[in-house]
Amino acid sequence: MKNRIKAALARGETVTGIILFTGSPMITEIAAAAGIDFVIVDMEHSALDLDRCAHVIRAADAAGITPFVRVPEVDATLIKKIVNLGAAGIVVPHANRENCAAALRAAHYAPDGERGVCTIVRSAGYLPGDWNEHVRNANRETMIIPLLEEKEVIADFDSLAAMPGLEVYFVGPTDLSISLGVPHATFDEPSMSAAMDKVVAAAKRHGKYVMTTIGNKLDADYGRKVAKRGVQLMVLGTDGHLFLDVCRRMNAVKQK
Repeated sequence: MKNRIKAALARGETVTGIILFTGSPMITEIAAAAGIDFVIVDMEHSALDLDRCAHVIRAADAAGITPFVRVPEVDATLIKKIVNLGAAGIVVPHANRENCAAALRAAHYAPDGERGVCTIVRSAGYLPGDWNEHVRNANRETMIIPLLEEKEVIADFDSLAAMPGLEVYFVGPTDLSISLGVPHATFDEPSMSAAMDKVVAAAKRHGKYVMTTIGNKLDADYGRKVAKRGVQLMVLGTDGHLFLDVCRRMNAVKQK
């Protein structure tokens, strides 16, 4: 299966996504109807399990929106099950060179990795006609996305940006702002701004891409400013953030 996000990035497009805490196939379909390009199923902070993850991935494929999954940690067994379900990529929390290398091994077949072979899985189309072609396609299209959340990782980011097999880097503003000593700051804050500039510059040098979220400041103008800094993948927020924002604004009808 072709990874639509990789193709869009190669064309120079900016793409948008949301993070799913609810695990709702309906929300996934609505996001696609709204023109959003990808969803990230959050298995790190939410209570979602593999069965619910599978339903979201099916809904995403049917709706034409790309499904990624954020894992709670780099667990090779869990990652293999998720990519077997048909996820287009894995988001690695608290990323560093070591856990990214382990995720790459788990998500890719030999000779690129150590993913186990089973033909009767969803990602393989349940007994595909050409297994070798499936392996080549899966290894080429499956993405590992490091989530950058510590100041130490930002300081040494060039070494992570140079790693083969990694194409997109997710700057996580909440944990990063705490690590930098400016809890819940946006990218307007000087140290957060400098971190973003460093990541974008290094990513460009290595022909890579940058992702972040504006869930901590749900404002389209702010989002456009962040995108203009060189961020091609914009996460609008979690489904919880977005629903809460709409409810709060619309609840103003109670005011006289």
